[in-house]
Amino acid sequence: MLTEIALPDFDVDLELLYATADNLSGRPIYRAAVCLLHPEAARRLQDAIRLARGIGCRLRVYDAFRPAEAQWRLWRAFPDPTYIADPRLGSNHTRGVAIDLTLLDASGRPLDMGTGFDAMTERSHHGRSDLTGEQQRNRALLLGVMTAAGWEHYASEWWHYQLPDPERYPLLTDAAAGGRLM
Repeated sequence: MLTEIALPDFDVDLELLYATADNLSGRPIYRAAVCLLHPEAARRLQDAIRLARGIGCRLRVYDAFRPAEAQWRLWRAFPDPTYIADPRLGSNHTRGVAIDLTLLDASGRPLDMGTGFDAMTERSHHGRSDLTGEQQRNRALLLGVMTAAGWEHYASEWWHYQLPDPERYPLLTDAAAGGRLM
């Protein structure tokens, strides 16, 4: 059973870009903007929400659970295993234990992370020293919030976090979401 991430239970801003054409494929991946996570990931997201609030920020979620069917669509659009998991191997999003997100300031503006979400370039990698000091601090803030809440980062994407040992969770199709996404 997956947990729906939505107001009022989860104080996050949802901008589920894969339900729009504003993503790397150029067309909607999902037919509906529904945000879901494994219950353990949802619990840790609540911790991250609390920690972000403590530094005067809020979280914006770009993607969470991604059915296997959607993983295939992304792979066909951008078959680079540095950024898109090969669906034959499985994605941690397809397990419901990964999330793509950023921090918003008190006025609701995203903090400058140096690249946008899904910028599939080396500038999106963690630990970049060729970013401005502000961009590095903003990435460090997000990293601090998420790791303090029990998430692990993915080295190639500043926006991607996942639960430790994700392979212990099964890969899921849209059936796990009641057919709501695809």
